[in-house]
Amino acid sequence: MDVQQLFSDAAPANAIPLYAVSQAMLEAALAGPLEQQARWLRAAGFSAAAGKLLMLPGEGDKVGGAVLGLGRDEDAFACAAFPAQLPGGTYHFALAPAGHDGKRLALAWALGSYAFSRFKSEQRTKIRPLLTWPHDAERDHILRTAYGLFLARDLVNTPANEMGPDELARAAEGVGRPHNARITITEGRALLSENYPMIWAVGAGSSRAPRLIDMRWGEAGHPRVTLVGKGVCFDSGGLDIKPSAAMATMKKDMGGAAAVLALAHMIMDAKLPVALRVLIPAVENAISGDAYRPGDVLKSRKGLTVEVGNTDAEGRLVLADALSEADGQSPDLLICVATLTGAARIATGFDLPPFFTQDETLAADLMRASEREADPVWRLPLWRGYRSLIEGKVADLTNNPEGPNAGAITAALFLEQFVEKAKAFVHFDIAAWNDRARPGRPVGGEAQAVRAIYAMLRSRYA
Repeated sequence: MDVQQLFSDAAPANAIPLYAVSQAMLEAALAGPLEQQARWLRAAGFSAAAGKLLMLPGEGDKVGGAVLGLGRDEDAFACAAFPAQLPGGTYHFALAPAGHDGKRLALAWALGSYAFSRFKSEQRTKIRPLLTWPHDAERDHILRTAYGLFLARDLVNTPANEMGPDELARAAEGVGRPHNARITITEGRALLSENYPMIWAVGAGSSRAPRLIDMRWGEAGHPRVTLVGKGVCFDSGGLDIKPSAAMATMKKDMGGAAAVLALAHMIMDAKLPVALRVLIPAVENAISGDAYRPGDVLKSRKGLTVEVGNTDAEGRLVLADALSEADGQSPDLLICVATLTGAARIATGFDLPPFFTQDETLAADLMRASEREADPVWRLPLWRGYRSLIEGKVADLTNNPEGPNAGAITAALFLEQFVEKAKAFVHFDIAAWNDRARPGRPVGGEAQAVRAIYAMLRSRYA
């Protein structure tokens, strides 16, 4: 989807007005901006209930406007409900609550216009409504952000038969090429000769060869920012096979890779003065005679040995090798994004991805950025008291701590064992998925934490 085609450069005076009204502001609106339509709204029983849209009559058979109820105005992107419900035409925001500035309104409009229809044989023919740019929308920022979010959503929504390790590598090249990024791909058995043994082990069971995608961009003298994204293109669970219900959405297990590619686009498009590196271990966790087994002991790139307690805890294995590679460059900031544990969903749900860091300044910066961007994240502890749980019986570490508790924390502690030289490290355990529909967030792939991370990077380096 071409994001620019969602907007119009027409003057607001020539566009149809949109009114976004919360319950708290309804009476004032009826006595003010909506005074001429008050009788119509009252007759229709409009109460500003969340998501309720009412078209307003104009002269003759023309549309005079549209008013959307925001309820208690608890959803920062409630105005994303507009595009799907409006007929074709050019619109402008005439009224919205104070917290919905032009930047948020424009992004809400873009998010509400998103649809994944690649595999639909009959495409919708509805004329798309357009929004005139709010005066304070910061156009370039909105366009790069929406493009990145749409890219990540599309990658996650694409089924695994069309999005394997090779296709993910091609997608990374598509992100990097317009910005003259340098991309190296280590594929198949070359992973062994280049000392990425755990990436190879996890991917060896698939007929689609595993690979490590390595993208670099920016000037060497700039602060070194490295992004590592989990790229498990499909996760069967391996020999510890998942039940079919748990496997149904496992095309999303490369959601971390999708998120860092979205971030990479935004960073490069904004020309942030950083030396960017992106590392994506791209694998399929499949079952065959070559699949790794429960009880195997793997040697990692760092040299630590790992006892395989469960082949369905594969993400931390491939990330460990990628993090070791990233750490060797002593980055100023190392960011890991992964759909790592079901325990994170149990702890904070699908809407609120947790993050883990020992850096207090970084944690505070991320929380401020999260609140400012309405992109929710929540800090969980890297609790040292659980360190003993990841110690192996016959190896240095295990990928499957005993017991059902604190799984997101022990997974983060496992990853931390492979980071020593980075000046700051943070790990995000995201769902990469909307489990229910809300304005601008249809069920399916989602680029979680991307806007918060980018806002943090922008405030630090722009």
